[in-house]
Order: sequence, then C-alpha cells, then structure tokens
Amino acid sequence: MGSPASTESRESKSHAEASATTDSDALRDARYANPFAPPDELEPDSQAHPRSLFGEILDWMLAPLLLLWPMSIAVTYLVAKSIANGPFDRALEADAYVLARQIQPVNGVAELRLPDATRDFLRADNVDSVFFQVLGTRGELVGGDRDMPLPHDDDRPQPGIVEFRDDVLRGNDIRVAYTTVDLPGLAPGRDPQGRQPVLVQVAETLDKRSQLANDIIKGVILPQFVILPLAIILVWFGLSRGLAPLHALQSNIRARRPDDLSPLEAGRAPPEIAPLVASFNDLLTRLEQNMEFQKRFIADAAHQMKTPLAGLRMQAELAMRQDVSTEVQRSLEQIAMSSEHAARLVTQLLALARAENRATGQIFSRVELTTLARLAVRDWVQAALAKRMDLGYEEPPYPVEVEGNVVMLREMLSNLIDNAIRYTPAGGRITVRVRTDDNDLDLVHLEVEDTGLGIPAAERARVVERFYRILGREGDGSGLGLAIVKEIATMHGGALTIEDHVYQESPRLAGTLVRVSLQRVFPARDKP
Repeated sequence: MGSPASTESRESKSHAEASATTDSDALRDARYANPFAPPDELEPDSQAHPRSLFGEILDWMLAPLLLLWPMSIAVTYLVAKSIANGPFDRALEADAYVLARQIQPVNGVAELRLPDATRDFLRADNVDSVFFQVLGTRGELVGGDRDMPLPHDDDRPQPGIVEFRDDVLRGNDIRVAYTTVDLPGLAPGRDPQGRQPVLVQVAETLDKRSQLANDIIKGVILPQFVILPLAIILVWFGLSRGLAPLHALQSNIRARRPDDLSPLEAGRAPPEIAPLVASFNDLLTRLEQNMEFQKRFIADAAHQMKTPLAGLRMQAELAMRQDVSTEVQRSLEQIAMSSEHAARLVTQLLALARAENRATGQIFSRVELTTLARLAVRDWVQAALAKRMDLGYEEPPYPVEVEGNVVMLREMLSNLIDNAIRYTPAGGRITVRVRTDDNDLDLVHLEVEDTGLGIPAAERARVVERFYRILGREGDGSGLGLAIVKEIATMHGGALTIEDHVYQESPRLAGTLVRVSLQRVFPARDKP
C-alpha cells in the first residue's frame, strides 16, 4: 500500500501529463487553424488576427520609402551646400590672388599698393560683407581689417597656394580664403630674424551661399512632394496588379458550385502561388475520394439497414396471418408498425445526410419543375386516398425550369407531401402548387398547403430542426421531414417559409402553407 504522499504525487503527475496533452492538442489545433502564423504566435489563447498580405507588402515597401525621404533631404542639403560653395570659393580665390599681387617689398618691408578701383572691386558686393587683411613679415597690419581671425601657424599654406576655412567675424559666419607671399630676401624655411611670409586673407559672409543652397534644395525637394504621393499611388496600383491573380483565384473558387471538385488550372497560376494551387488541388482530390467513400457508405448503409427491416416487417405480417392470441396479434402489429417507422426513419436519415453533404458530387442540371411535381403527387395518391383526403395539383400553363438535382428535389417534395398527409386529419384537403412570382419573374414557388391544425408562429423556427416535434400532435412522424426540406432548399440556393392558410370550407382550421422559393432559369430566347 502506498503512502498518501506518493498517491498525491502520482495524481499530480497524472494531472500534469493531462495538462501537457491538452496544451499540445491546443497548439496543434492552432497550427492547423492558422498555418501562416509564426511559431511564437501559435499560443492557444492568442487573439491576434492575421494581417492582410496586401497591407504587409505595402508596409514593407512604404516604410523604407518614408524613412529614406528625410535622409535624402539631409543629404541633398549637404550636397547643395557643397555645390553652392564651389563658384563662390573660386571667386574668393581670385580675390586672394589679386590682393597678393598688390603686395610690393619696400626696403625689405611689405607694402600694399591697392588702387582705388581694386579696393572698390573687393568691396563691391550688395549681399555679403567682404573683408580682407594683409599682415607683414613680422605680423604687422599692412592693410585691411585688423580684427579678422588668424589661421593657426601650422595651417599657413605655401606661397602661391590658396586654402579655405570657415570662421566667425563680429558674430557672423564667414568663409575665408588665405595664402602667403614670399618677399625677396627671406630665407627659405624659418627666417633667423623671426620673419615669415606675408599673410593675405579675403573673407565674406555666407548669405549668397545660403540663398543658393536654399534655391537648390527647393528645386530638388519641392518636386519630391509631388513625386512621393505619385510613387505611393504607383506602388498601390502595382501591388493591386501584382495581387490580381490571387483575387482571380479567389473569384474562381467562390464562383464554383458546391459539387465542383475539379482541379484548378495550375499551369496558368503565377510561380509564387503555383505550390498553393497544387496543394489545393491535392486537397480537392483527397476530398473527392472521401466524398466517394461517404457516398458508398451511405448506399451500403441504406441497403444493409433497409433489407433486415423489410424482412422483419414481412415476417411480422406473415405471423399476423396465423391463428394466435389477441396479445400476440397486438405485439405483431406493433412490430410491423415499428419496423415500418424504423425503415422510414432510416430513409429520412440517409436523405438528410445526402442533403447536408453539399459536396458529394451531386449533378446539377436543368429540371422541369412542373413535371417533377406532377410525378411526386402521383406517388402519394394512394396514401391520400387511404385517409380519404383530396390531394390536388396546380401548375402554370407553361414549363418552369430550375437548376438543381432531380433526386434531391424529388426527395424534398415527397417529404412536404408526406408531412401534409401525416398531420392533416382524415377527410382533409391538400394542394400541391407550382407558381411563378409576378413581382419577381426570376423566382418560382413550390407550395404545399393543407387543412391541418397549422403550425404556431412561435414554433416555425424550430420545426425545421432535426427530431423536433410539436407536443400534443398526433402522427408517427420522426421530426426530420422539414429539416430535410430546409437542407435541400439551402443546397439549391432557395428559401423555406411556413405560413397559415385558411380554407373557407374549414374556417376553424388554420391550415399550413409551406413554400420553397427557388431561382428560376430561362432559355436564352425566353429571358424576360
């Protein structure tokens, strides 16, 4: 005998294993339900909805585009500044060369001989402020602006070479071009007397450069405000065109009849979705095989179940002819009635299975409804006469055709007539009618009306459920007749309605009017 602790341990282990099995089954179901989800999104409790493929591609295309756009603006600004600096730097370089040529040595000292015309030329700028400075060999001011900033000693260029730098003068950003000039008598390299080449600087503010850079940026950026929305529209249109085969495939599948299990044309599908089409065709093939197995099973079941029930009824009827006691006679009668009821129940169950299985390969064709209804009424004449009922039939004076399955439509009409006979008192009246709709010529109505007790309005939504019967009603029905009618009507794209119908001959009986509305088809020449 194990201890309580060990028993609790085994129970905990059993619960843990059961929980693990349940989680594994839930994960498998989630994977089958959403095969496109990443592994980390396959939690059973996940409420994430799958994203649109169109939206996913659009996001991955437009997000980089919108991210790169500000980067392109920044790069364009830098390029525009570089472009704007080019011509103005060359003009500033020319000014520096002109100013350097005006330096003359006088007794070993630099002297700036600047004509008034040259000075005016250097200062002639109606946008920017222009500055210049010349420093002698000992750093003395030879001419120009004294407060101009100086370059580092290590940054002084070789004589005859102009270099540029950015600096600040009087709180304004400036661009400086500077060079040096060798005077005769200066030793190469460092002069022993501490003298150095003459420094020449020319500078200007950056207003013209900024204006030109802004003009360049405007010329480049403004068209992008038009190009970017146009690019988004073209991407949208391109994606729509690229996904058109998927929409065509969807329309093709949706337009198929429920019984059409033929494979899709994989050869015309784009290579990206060809594997999907091939897998779908494989699924259709396996589904068709399963449907064939089911049809074969239904046929075998019908044969195997009907035969012994018919034999049981026959044996009961043969036994009833023998000289037996009253109690045995009643038992045999009950066996015969029960076997008949069971045979009818099996027939209705098989009919309901065929009706609910809308993809069993049923062949739909044009059916002449008036002829079909006339033949169905003829099949039930003897059953109506046995209950002293008036079974009538009305039809329009012209043929009426629908698209459907002959066997299933005949089964539907037989169930309607059978229900009317079973639930209408003896001596009643039943009318089967085929009529067209004056308000909608595309509809045809198949009606069965009787003088029975009727179906209360509160019960009409439930009588089409399987095995539902109204309490207190006489009759040996199984509660499947109207369920079969509804399934067959739905399979044919029709609608089932139940109404009252009051006969003048029986004012106390509401009666029942059951109507099945189907889509009418016309020959091309007769289409109204």
